[in-house]
Amino acid sequence: MQHILIASDLSEESLRPFDTVIRLAQQWGSRITLLHVVQELTSPPLGAPLMPPITSPELPEELARARKALTKLADSLGGSVPVEAVVVSGSQVPLAINEFAEEHGVDLIAISTHGRTGWRHLALGSVAEAVLRHSEVPVLSFPRGNE
Repeated sequence: MQHILIASDLSEESLRPFDTVIRLAQQWGSRITLLHVVQELTSPPLGAPLMPPITSPELPEELARARKALTKLADSLGGSVPVEAVVVSGSQVPLAINEFAEEHGVDLIAISTHGRTGWRHLALGSVAEAVLRHSEVPVLSFPRGNE
């Protein structure tokens, strides 16, 4: 376990794996990549449905804001293990997480769940569940506690 990926949506819930993963990384001598995926929202060009989809013009600003927030999070983890903050974009967040893990030699993915149930789970889906279902590497899931 030389390379651990922590997937973060920049929410409070996504901080849940940090303490445990840092301890594991210290024990194993691992490096950590803190990853955030900005979802690309695309639409077909008006009047030209056969043309390639158009990406939101706000994507560069969203990427910059996410990079700033993620770098701040990475800095807060302290210097006990190497931590790299990476922001990518993709049309499907779980797919982007799994592709990043495969392309960058990640040995373990750590991700927290939001604990949504019922209609909210059905409507919003579960990124953690999709990552777990389709990952080629082990996934360590951190469920929502009894708050």
